[in-house]
Amino acid sequence: MCAAIGNLLARFLNRPTRRFKPQGAARTERLRALLKPGDVLLVEGNTRVGTVIRYLTQSTWSHAAMYVGALPGVAGDGAEPNVLIEADLVKGVCAVPLSAYAGMHTRICRPTDLSDDEVTRLIGYMVRSLGKQYDLRNLFDLARYFLPLPPVPSRWRRELLQLGSGEPTRAMCSTLIAQAFQSIRYPVLREQAAFTSRPATLCVPRDFDISPYFSIVKPEMEERFDFRSLRRAQAVPSVGSCQCGKPALGVAVN
Repeated sequence: MCAAIGNLLARFLNRPTRRFKPQGAARTERLRALLKPGDVLLVEGNTRVGTVIRYLTQSTWSHAAMYVGALPGVAGDGAEPNVLIEADLVKGVCAVPLSAYAGMHTRICRPTDLSDDEVTRLIGYMVRSLGKQYDLRNLFDLARYFLPLPPVPSRWRRELLQLGSGEPTRAMCSTLIAQAFQSIRYPVLREQAAFTSRPATLCVPRDFDISPYFSIVKPEMEERFDFRSLRRAQAVPSVGSCQCGKPALGVAVN
């Protein structure tokens, strides 16, 4: 019974919110051209659980996926290949196409100076995790996500994501990706590089954004962005062409 209720709660939390309006969305074609295997794609998710994660982590990002490319046995049989691997609260670890996040605000976080062998091992960890399901019987773990603005001091908000049995916590996308990087001993945050104890379950999507070991790839900047071209594209009103019904400054009226 608890498992059935847990699945219902998870599906409810995974539904999109009506008032969500993404901003700064990059074109899917540009993302597809820029992404490299091993890149982490952060997403400003539009689900109920995403709203809570953004609040608890004080961040724009509520979801993360890893780009693995169109691998044999992973890409699927659809018209568009599955190129991202992610952990979903309902589906578990699964592969999805890039179009799953079309129109969403995203950010590419790229690990620095990985060898081909390390990238292969990193992606191998994600591929081996495909199909893993999570035990959602602990209703307390799921109930924390029903409070969009839980009255918790900011220094304890991250820890709130770790309460309970840990199964729904491990279903968090960033936990899976952090474990993959740990498998090749690549740090996400500075304290991991210093070999201090920091479990992967404490990793949240924003950590890849603020990490000193991941570079941020912005599609518009990669296109040789020229702000002057934006100025030239704007319509410049001519002298005396004020649309407010009043003469423009400096224009004499007979």
